[in-house]
Amino acid sequence: MRVGADDGFFQLTYCTNIHPGEGWEEVFANLRHYAPRLRERLAHDEPFGIGLRLSGRESRELLEGDHLRRFKSFLDEHRLYVFTINGFPYGPFHKEPVKDAVHAPDWREEERVRYTLRLAEILAYLLPEGEEGGISTSPLSYKPWVSSTDARTWELLTNNVVRTAEALTRIKDREGKTIHLDIEPEPDGLLENSEEVVRFYEEWLLADGAGWLAESSGLPVDEACARLLDHVRICLDTCHMSVAYEEPERVLDRFAETGVRVGKVQISSALKLMLPDGAKRRAELEGSLRPFAESTYLHQIVQRNQDGSFRQYPDLAGNVHRIYDLEADQWRVHFHVPIFVEHYGWFLSTQDDILRTFTLLEQRRFCEHLEIETYTWDVLPPDLKSDLLDSIGREYEWVRDVFA
Repeated sequence: MRVGADDGFFQLTYCTNIHPGEGWEEVFANLRHYAPRLRERLAHDEPFGIGLRLSGRESRELLEGDHLRRFKSFLDEHRLYVFTINGFPYGPFHKEPVKDAVHAPDWREEERVRYTLRLAEILAYLLPEGEEGGISTSPLSYKPWVSSTDARTWELLTNNVVRTAEALTRIKDREGKTIHLDIEPEPDGLLENSEEVVRFYEEWLLADGAGWLAESSGLPVDEACARLLDHVRICLDTCHMSVAYEEPERVLDRFAETGVRVGKVQISSALKLMLPDGAKRRAELEGSLRPFAESTYLHQIVQRNQDGSFRQYPDLAGNVHRIYDLEADQWRVHFHVPIFVEHYGWFLSTQDDILRTFTLLEQRRFCEHLEIETYTWDVLPPDLKSDLLDSIGREYEWVRDVFA
């Protein structure tokens, strides 16, 4: 589905990680149920893109037998297409605790490479002629799992990313299709914000990584750098950016200074709490916040203090009581809430950062792929839940109206 006031420059989709289901047959059943209805409601006679989410298991199953051919036939029949795949969560993603396991296996592990290359094989087959494709992936690892000063770890991570990028260059040389790996910074991820992203590019990917690619492929180093910048990009999640208190303009300027490209913008909104003075009012806020402290996903908190400093907590669960810290004046919580709502009773959202990012998209055209990613409908408090088809439709319509 194309959006954009002047020329429909942007491809808009939603991530199918919103649909509970494990195994390819359940994923395919969800797609058969929702995707044609959404296309009819939103795109009418126009082609309708899908942001496909496949687990490690599902990526293997889709490549077995004639599943991939059958899926392509389904897409063609209903005027659907796939241009982006969410390759971040490898394992089950619904109806059981995910928490920090969402990062496993990380980019130190061979299975992360194999999984991503399976996704690339699938996307190369499904991607329409003339379109670029992207695969979003984890922020390399989870910060508590590794030492950020261990050079051997960074060498391993970089080597595995470069190996993947080299495979993507072979797809481009062989089939003429550009597919990029889109690394997604996330709270408490090894790459958490734009500063850490740029440091990884400058100190590892475009330094040692470019040298390795040049040696293995026989390319000059400057050409190896260009290929890495083409095939290793960033998935800019607006919720994650807001939780880090990053300004979208500064993020994009920092990326541009290094040549870092954004492969996908994930449109998502975080909870924002402006903390009142006095324990009584904070007690009322605490009571309203507790239903969000659920057991499936990590909901990191980044607290801004009155002196401008920050403090982080790894999850809302077990830390709601810290709202009584009178040094704190604002919380931002990594909880993907519906993007079309600006405030929720006591709470605000970070919708304003989405709107600022949209303005920059129109001005700079720095990325074509847009993906709505509110995956938390199952675990939202009851008063925020509604029919899933209607909820997805409302998110699309909100984005479309903003770009109109």
